[in-house]
Amino acid sequence: MTKVEFFTGSDKKLLGFHVYGHSGYACEGEDIVCAAISSAVFMTMNTITDVLNVPAEVSAENGDAVLKILSKDAEACQSILQGLKLHMLELEKQYGDYIKLKFTEV
Repeated sequence: MTKVEFFTGSDKKLLGFHVYGHSGYACEGEDIVCAAISSAVFMTMNTITDVLNVPAEVSAENGDAVLKILSKDAEACQSILQGLKLHMLELEKQYGDYIKLKFTEV
């Protein structure tokens, strides 16, 4: 199962995420759930760091992806992070046995 943890500030603004685990929907390389998650996560990371030029703590390796921004940069990143959240919530509705979301205040 893939787990998606969104980090929020005390004001409930999104400050990043941690995505980890293989969904198990299908064999590696054929898993549409993992592909949908991975594509959205990398688009979000690249948009924040390379398009918006927001400094972020970023790592992605071996099916484990993390992005964290400072609260001072939260406003600039809310649209893209909210878009990722909505996408992940929809995947969770459709494929609840393979993806779970949680929200953690940091």
